[in-house]
Amino acid sequence: MLSIMRNLRQKLAKTRSGFIGRIAEAIRLRGKVDEELMDQIEEILLRADTGVHMSEVIIQRLTERIRVDRIEDAGVVQDVLQEIMQDILLSDEEEDAEEPDFFAEVNAKPYVVVFVGVNGVGKTTSIGKIAHRFKEMGKSVLIVAADTFRAAAIEQLEIWAQRSGAAFIKSAANADPAAVVYDGVNSAMARGVDIVLIDTAGRQHTKDRLMQELTKIERSIQKLIPDAPHQTLLVLDATTGQNAISQASHFDQAIKLSGLILSKYDGTSKGGIIFNLRHTLQLPLKLIGVGESINDLENFRIKDFVAAFFSKDPSEENHEAELDETDLE
Repeated sequence: MLSIMRNLRQKLAKTRSGFIGRIAEAIRLRGKVDEELMDQIEEILLRADTGVHMSEVIIQRLTERIRVDRIEDAGVVQDVLQEIMQDILLSDEEEDAEEPDFFAEVNAKPYVVVFVGVNGVGKTTSIGKIAHRFKEMGKSVLIVAADTFRAAAIEQLEIWAQRSGAAFIKSAANADPAAVVYDGVNSAMARGVDIVLIDTAGRQHTKDRLMQELTKIERSIQKLIPDAPHQTLLVLDATTGQNAISQASHFDQAIKLSGLILSKYDGTSKGGIIFNLRHTLQLPLKLIGVGESINDLENFRIKDFVAAFFSKDPSEENHEAELDETDLE
């Protein structure tokens, strides 16, 4: 367990230093507990995409703790702040509850998962990593390329299918995506495939045509398997910030989402997006991307995340986190 936490902490090093590290630096430089320190902390929270309302909640709780506990030591403020942020993430968790494992939730054959998201968020990469994980578990996997409008997207997905060892279905360019999905699911049923992973187009999420297309895809799946898709996951790029919230609300209107995948979390200084998503969206964060390798996709287990993100690495005890001013942009 210790090695798992250390590995996750290392992968989150940039995000942690850009978020928690900046708060620690502000507290150290200010050196006293006053209104200006609270303003500085709130600004860091906002610039880290924690969200306006969530930032206000955190600051209100922090201010109240400072008042009640009569905290005058700036160093103690950081510990209290991290306690508050951890409590927010863990607020809905049962103390001894077993957190869900996305890869253990398979309860049908074929188990159909639809992936949605705008272009460039890491959807193709996430599908490839998920296919690889299922293959490692001994599952047969079929990837269906239903983004028929971008040849490059199909080519990239096929490369990931080859890397993961998954079967792959594609069609001619500009074919009807719903028809491609129907053929893919039908083929999976005939071949006894365990897992079907379906990529969809990622054009601008506010376009009516794309939303109608997703609805049509869902209907085509249900003609073959009435209770499918078993998961519909929205892939969000952690570096896009507040725009991710808008994307989620639009996609959820077109096709009922069951959860989120947050990609590129290891490469952003805006770690507050985790709090923003948890507070704003009533959707579980299923998976989190923490690197570029085929194994760098983790179940989002809140307790593991908290332990890795907030705990002090012994190697950090004697030096301050490196802060790059460009990360604030």
